[in-house]
This record gives sequence, C-alpha cells and structure tokens, in this order.
Amino acid sequence: MQKLDRNWTDLLQELRVLQTGIQILTGFLLTLPFQQRFTTLTPLQTWLYLALVVLSVLVTAVLMSTVVMHRSYFQLRIKQDLVRNSDLLLRWTLLLVGLILLGTVGLVFDLVLGGWAAAVSAVLAAAVLAGLWIVLPLTSRRRALRRGEQGDAGDTRAPG
Repeated sequence: MQKLDRNWTDLLQELRVLQTGIQILTGFLLTLPFQQRFTTLTPLQTWLYLALVVLSVLVTAVLMSTVVMHRSYFQLRIKQDLVRNSDLLLRWTLLLVGLILLGTVGLVFDLVLGGWAAAVSAVLAAAVLAGLWIVLPLTSRRRALRRGEQGDAGDTRAPG
C-alpha cells in the first residue's frame, strides 16, 4: 500500500507540472486571435492554429480526468486501478503535449520566417523532444538497471 501511495504522490507531482505548462500554453494560444496579425493567417496556418487549440483543450480534459477518476474511486480501496489508469492518462497527455509543442513551434516560425523555417524548427524540436523524452530516460534506465544487477551480483550479504 505504501508503494501505491508513493506512486500516486509521484503522479500528482507530475500532473501539477504538466498542468501549469498546459495552462500557460493554452493561454498563449487563446490570445492569438486578438492580435492584429491574426487576420493575415493563411488557411493552413488557421487550421493549424485551430488544431492546436483543440489539442490543448483535449490535453486539459485528459489531465482533469485523473481528478475525476480520483473522485470516483475515492474510498473504494482500488488505488492500484487509480494509479494504473492515471499513469496511462499521463502518458497520453505527454504525447498530446509533444504534438502541441511541435505545432506551436511550427506555427510561430511559419508566422515569423515562413514555411521552410517552420518545417526545420518543428523537425529540430521533435528531435530534441525525442532525445529528452525517449532516448535519455531509456538510456538512464538501462544504466541504472545494469548497475543494480552488478551490485546485486557482488553483494554477498544476507537480504534485509
């Protein structure tokens, strides 16, 4: 039970970080139509903007669904299901946040410098996100697991 409590606390901390970032990004997106230059968007830029707003609202809904689950699971002694489902929702949230970040970078670069700059900036941002969100965690995890296996093999003390 203590492990589930720790996992739930960790998930809550991650959700708080994401929530703040999404609120800022959503606020940024929602202010764009009130800028003078917004009227000069091409149809493609307008559709990209609208897709980003929809994704932003979807991310907010997914994030808030963890709160809804917590409320609906409250005092039912099914924390394991809550942690498992919240973990899944958090993974989907990260995927959607990545798409929003890439789309926002692409839109801003397209508005400022044009199409090629948008494509290059989105590809570079995707490479950075893949490196930080996939490659680095997997590499670090593998190293830590290898160190743990080596430490276990060399440990002759009795457990406990």
